[in-house]
Amino acid sequence: MKDTTTEYNQAIKQCKELFFKKAKDYGTAWRILRLSSITDQLFIKAQRIRTLEVKGVARVDEDIPSEFVGIVNYCIIALLQIELGESEGDSENLNLDQLEEKYDKEVNEAYSLMMAKNHDYGEAWRDMRISSLTDLILMKILRVKQIEDNKGETLASEGIAANYQDMLNYADFALIRLKTAS
Repeated sequence: MKDTTTEYNQAIKQCKELFFKKAKDYGTAWRILRLSSITDQLFIKAQRIRTLEVKGVARVDEDIPSEFVGIVNYCIIALLQIELGESEGDSENLNLDQLEEKYDKEVNEAYSLMMAKNHDYGEAWRDMRISSLTDLILMKILRVKQIEDNKGETLASEGIAANYQDMLNYADFALIRLKTAS
């Protein structure tokens, strides 16, 4: 049996390192983004991955793994925006210690969800194609867009936050699969 916790944490560590390098460069400028803008950014990244998977050639110097890292981090940004509320200016910057605490909290919640689902699904993701993980992320993005268009009203959905957590976990799985496939 694979050590899912170790692999998950290694992939998250890669994402977190980049997130905090950018936080040192830019602060929390992302606080200005509306949730719908974050969802659109996730769409752009996932669509680029799908395009690269189909075409097999990139003309921009960012590879598929770096796009999955971006998806993890934008999902965390979305979850933070849900928790903190959208900002209308730069007055709500977080210091790096606060940000790290909140980042870790969101990762831990997504990890707990993943472990519960892993128990029930028997780590089926290990036998999935990476392209299927990409498609699942795109489907979740479209669901979130629909919920946003419905002003957050749902009849049977688990809601926006759960969809972002699933996307985060699918992207983490893709990073694990890409690493173990090479």
